[in-house]
Amino acid sequence: QVQLVESGGGLVQAGGSLRLACAASGRTSSIYQMGWFRQAPGKERAFVGRITWSGGFTNAVDSVKGRFTISRDNAKNTVFLQMNSLKPEGTAVYYCAVQNLGNAGKWDYWGQGTQVTVSS
Repeated sequence: QVQLVESGGGLVQAGGSLRLACAASGRTSSIYQMGWFRQAPGKERAFVGRITWSGGFTNAVDSVKGRFTISRDNAKNTVFLQMNSLKPEGTAVYYCAVQNLGNAGKWDYWGQGTQVTVSS
């Protein structure tokens, strides 16, 4: 099993920045990639971006490209979501998730989420 703990959420004004972290523990050797998702009030959880654990390949949805950056620190088993130029519509609970090797299309473990609130 893999345990995930997110941190770094909070209240920020529109145009501001936040950096979220997701620390993984447990069976991290089985991780293929980690993803970031968000769930806005009254909406379904949505994919934001991902990073592969070994090669560091990233991609993200168009709505955050150029503003959000995903990175990792393998030595600390931690991935980051740097969010710049935040917009009020970015208000959501942000979750990280793990996809294990061999489990394409399925996210196996989830963190508890961290609240991000962007005021206008």
